Amino acid sequence: MTLQIYNTMSRTKEEFVPQEPGKVKMYVCGPTVYDYIHIGNARPVIFFDTVRGYLEQTGHEVNYVVNFTDVDDKLIRKAEQLGTDVPHVAEKFIAAYYEDLEGLGIPKASSNPRVTENMPLIIDFIRELVEKGFAYENGGDVYYRTGKFSEYGKLSKQNLQELQFGIRVGVDERKEHPEDFVLWKAAKPGEIYWSSPWGDGRPGWHIECSAMAREYLGDTLDIHGGGQDLQFPHHECECAQSEVLTGKPLANYWMHNGFIRIDNEKMSKSLGNGVLVKDLRNQYKREAIRYFMLSTHYRNPLNFTDDTMEQAQNSVDRIANAVGNLNHRLNAVTVDQDITAEFAARLDQIRQQYHEKMQDDFNTPDAITAMFEWAGEANQLLQQEVVNAADIRALLELFSELNAVLRIYTDAEPELLDEEVERLIEERVEARKSKNWARADEIRDELSARGILLEDTAQGMRWRRK
Repeated sequence: MTLQIYNTMSRTKEEFVPQEPGKVKMYVCGPTVYDYIHIGNARPVIFFDTVRGYLEQTGHEVNYVVNFTDVDDKLIRKAEQLGTDVPHVAEKFIAAYYEDLEGLGIPKASSNPRVTENMPLIIDFIRELVEKGFAYENGGDVYYRTGKFSEYGKLSKQNLQELQFGIRVGVDERKEHPEDFVLWKAAKPGEIYWSSPWGDGRPGWHIECSAMAREYLGDTLDIHGGGQDLQFPHHECECAQSEVLTGKPLANYWMHNGFIRIDNEKMSKSLGNGVLVKDLRNQYKREAIRYFMLSTHYRNPLNFTDDTMEQAQNSVDRIANAVGNLNHRLNAVTVDQDITAEFAARLDQIRQQYHEKMQDDFNTPDAITAMFEWAGEANQLLQQEVVNAADIRALLELFSELNAVLRIYTDAEPELLDEEVERLIEERVEARKSKNWARADEIRDELSARGILLEDTAQGMRWRRK
């Protein structure tokens, strides 16, 4: 099996071959930290963490860089609204971003460079473009000469002449051509600024990623990722800026995830239908959120509804129950002998199914299907009167492999119940021993009404929350 990645640049699946065997340089455009991240931001966060995880699982060392845009118009407006300054706004929402990452069970990237901490290299990058004639200054602003990059539009498959036709001439008279884009913005009175050869100001949005990607990962990335909305103009402009200086491809593989819709409507501020991750985490387990995000192929659109989240929660509960039942049964079995060749073959088939799907452009929905095949094997085993401990261990070891990347199950510390619930459970155990079935059923119904489900097994009673 070889890993195949759908490359946005070629619009085809290609075999993934990193520049240096066993090492991957991966850059994903991060958030503009002027607010809490919403569910649309969370999709690339979860998906590209999954990409990193699978690459690591298959033996690669991944240098994973996700930037923070910590100065731009949105941060300036937010600072005005809050009566503070841009650095305080950035610190507040970077901290919130890390809190959301932790809440979703996602480790930090290898590095999270900030625009404000890399201003000298951004200015140097712009200076190189100016010196080579690919950029020009006018009125304190610096613009990129889009027409000088003959391949502009190759990523988004847009024709420059068509783009020129669609732009109103005269939008900014300081531009030589309407399609030119800004690299450096002259500061307005009262705005945050940095000194540069062209006067006080701050960088445009596109230039920051070109400069930081080169600084932290080199001239050519193995993988450049982001949301579908970034193909144009952001990633297109990155290509233009970087490739005219280096003469090399900015990235060998471009990956873009699809949009998220809310109840079949586009998510937008005007509709007021945005869903913040911090609020979503208060409603649902992180495993359910990950399941929802990974249950649709990353390149396809994803529709968020209360029903789909409930289905995701039920699905992860089904997986968790299978794991819990196996562990519970393992504590009581007495037979421990080698697993049969037939059983080992069935487990290997599930393992192979998982890897085949993940290597087919990170097909997480079908990889999750392999986890349900695993759950089916687990439940079938548990129905047997005599169970082999080695079979249970083999199942749990396989599950650990499948779950290591998808992470739709998390080992939890045993939950403590309040004294009254503990007393009712003990009373029910005694009622069953004395064959007082009416009282046992009465207690079971009372606990169910409190959200606690009881399961009577051959190894004793188990409880779980609804």
